[in-house]
Amino acid sequence: MKAIARIFLATCGAAAIAGCATVAADTDYRQAALDLIRQDFRSAGPATVERVAARDESQQLCSQYPIQRPPEVAARIEAAQLAAVKPPADGKYLGKWQEGEKIAQNGRGMQSSDAVGAVNGGNCYACHQIGKKEISFGNIGPSLYQYGKLRGNSEAILSYTWNKLYNAQAYNACSTMPRFGHNGVLTEAQLKDVMALLLDPASPVNE
Repeated sequence: MKAIARIFLATCGAAAIAGCATVAADTDYRQAALDLIRQDFRSAGPATVERVAARDESQQLCSQYPIQRPPEVAARIEAAQLAAVKPPADGKYLGKWQEGEKIAQNGRGMQSSDAVGAVNGGNCYACHQIGKKEISFGNIGPSLYQYGKLRGNSEAILSYTWNKLYNAQAYNACSTMPRFGHNGVLTEAQLKDVMALLLDPASPVNE
């Protein structure tokens, strides 16, 4: 709380409430906030200060345009993020849907209490309906139930789904969906398993 209060004071100062957002958007104030983060926060396990403070161009642009952004900026973000997607090394997209379900249910990972290098979960049910039998799921994202049954598993669908899981900003600039592959949240093998959960005809998702 101390750090948050100090950042607020550094970014807003004596400015009127209506003008605070404009002041906070200034480069000098953003840098001051980042300096305070580095000063007050401490790295613990995989939760490092740099994960909070370091931002790539996409994150910087999304912070600069948090609500609406010019079409050329959105296109720039999406093009860069799509170009950074790495397809499966062996060209095979589908793993085991049974493992994919475990990943979708698992919300642990990259917290200060986790061991460095520990396997992360995807926490997919926090935002999506996926399996019909799961009664606890979020609705921030669209339902993925019968994802493969409705879309098939053409090369185009396989590629699109992989890209979306790897880096959602490739298709939706500033998407709030985690960039699972881009940020190393899930391994390539885990991404394949989640792909199978969504697309394998034998998966209960596609009943």
